[in-house]
Amino acid sequence: MTNPWTRLQIFFQKDLWAVDRSSLNRVERFFLDAARFVVVIARDVLYGQVTLWAMGLVYTTLMSLVPLLAVSFSVLKAFGVQNALLPFLLDMVAPLGPNGEVIAHRIVEFVNNMKVGVLGTVGLALLLYTVISLIQKIEQAFNTIWRVRGQRTMLHQFSQYLSVVLVGPVLVVSALALTASLMSTALIQWLVGIEPFGTLVSEAGKLIPYVLVIAAFTFLYLFIPNTRVRFIPALVGGIIGGVLWQSVGWAFTAFMVASTKYAAIYSSFAILILFMTWVYLSWLILLVGAEASFYYQNPHLLSVGPQIDLPNARLIEQTAVSVMYLIADHFYHGKPPCNENCLVQRLGITSERTGDIIMALRNKGLIIETADDPPAYVPARDLDAILLQDVYDAVRWREPRDASGRTGIARIEAADGLVSEIDGAIGSALRSRSLKDLVRVAAGAGERKAAA
Repeated sequence: MTNPWTRLQIFFQKDLWAVDRSSLNRVERFFLDAARFVVVIARDVLYGQVTLWAMGLVYTTLMSLVPLLAVSFSVLKAFGVQNALLPFLLDMVAPLGPNGEVIAHRIVEFVNNMKVGVLGTVGLALLLYTVISLIQKIEQAFNTIWRVRGQRTMLHQFSQYLSVVLVGPVLVVSALALTASLMSTALIQWLVGIEPFGTLVSEAGKLIPYVLVIAAFTFLYLFIPNTRVRFIPALVGGIIGGVLWQSVGWAFTAFMVASTKYAAIYSSFAILILFMTWVYLSWLILLVGAEASFYYQNPHLLSVGPQIDLPNARLIEQTAVSVMYLIADHFYHGKPPCNENCLVQRLGITSERTGDIIMALRNKGLIIETADDPPAYVPARDLDAILLQDVYDAVRWREPRDASGRTGIARIEAADGLVSEIDGAIGSALRSRSLKDLVRVAAGAGERKAAA
């Protein structure tokens, strides 16, 4: 007999994934999918890179928080609403209690003392670089979660990051001001005096912080990753992240009230330690929401074991032909070119495998990328001039070879002879068939199927 802890591990690692979804009703499937969803996210948090990214972002935040707020303050000052910076900071550090007020006032003091005109050209450039580097770190963390290999170009990074930094504060302050003005209208005040509308308005007011945080998280999940994120998955991640952020904030406040020993042990350092702890929890929650958004959009990647993409030779060759076919098919029929996200969604594979295949095809000179952001891919030459043998060779000869064409392993005559026979069989099967032949055959089969 195993102990309860071992049985629980066996359930989450094996039994939960052995259930046949087709044998369950809709409610049972929902709870099964929800359980698998939570288990996979918990696994990534415990054994993946999420906690490492959260810790790294804490350091980056400490270095770039004041410059970021200085840039935001200058934008808010242009609209005459710079006084909204302190209330916003107080809301962000509210879980720290009285210590949070001290930190917020000190940060605002630093921001007010930072004179952009005194910095000079070099100082201003370093200020903007510090701000952009923070958002760049966030994008790298999100791209890791979304299995995205490529990054935006430096020009796109600068323009998009700066627009977020400049427009974001205005949107936040506008949302807060709009909420405050709605709550102070005559209609709302009249409803407050009538029951049960007064109670409903009061309870709805308590949900406003949740709504604002969820909207902010959803915005980040939509626009920060260098891939196409659908709105519903981003909203699901925003809801999970927003509810976690508010709930953990309450728990952290309770922890602050119950633990007065930290101030006695760490003295004046207690404020800094607690602030860093809260920043770490905030980043961790944001990344957990990104994980939820990713798995909601890609449910086929839910698995209990470590996500190791084993180098299956046959699957690699099949993927290469499929990727090349999709790129050629879009080109042949005048469709918009395929980007990496399009290929991932169409084939149901990870971005890592897709990126490896794309790189192999590019190195072979079979495809080129467009100037779009993210880049799309088109055939490098006429479809008649691209042989299917070239596609196979692009992925079958990815290992570095010496002058004789060998991969550097010890020479075994029997094995070399067998491999040569396999190469000859593949060449005979392809018989100089071009990529255009494959596209035409597939198009003809589709027409016959539609006619039938």
